[in-house]
Amino acid sequence: MVADFRQITAITFLVMIVLSSIGLLVGGIGVMNIMLVSVTERTHEIGIRKAIGARRGDILLQFLLEASLLTSLGGLAGIIFGWMISLVSKLVFKSLPASVPAWAAIMGIVVSVGVGLFFGIWPANKAARLDPVEALRYE
Repeated sequence: MVADFRQITAITFLVMIVLSSIGLLVGGIGVMNIMLVSVTERTHEIGIRKAIGARRGDILLQFLLEASLLTSLGGLAGIIFGWMISLVSKLVFKSLPASVPAWAAIMGIVVSVGVGLFFGIWPANKAARLDPVEALRYE
């Protein structure tokens, strides 16, 4: 029975990793699309910033910070939701020791910010490469 339990646990662990990876991929693509729309809507603003002296790195940093802030807020919301589920589980199932370890919460924030940075690179780079004259002409 112990061997069967370990095998079931291993399969469950593998399925959870696959499902969470798919979720991170879909979420990352969503963040990238939001950032691409943001770059398109703010093309004129980017042109003004570049025209008055903003460097490529400044624009890149702005959009990467925006993407990481967006995903860190999503990660924080997920941690709060998981913590609330843990509290409800403790109330419903008195004998079940349900808690969220600090390392899991920290890892959740780190992974969510990492996803934001990874999927925000392309939109940030697109914004940073804009020609100021063309960006100012854009309406």
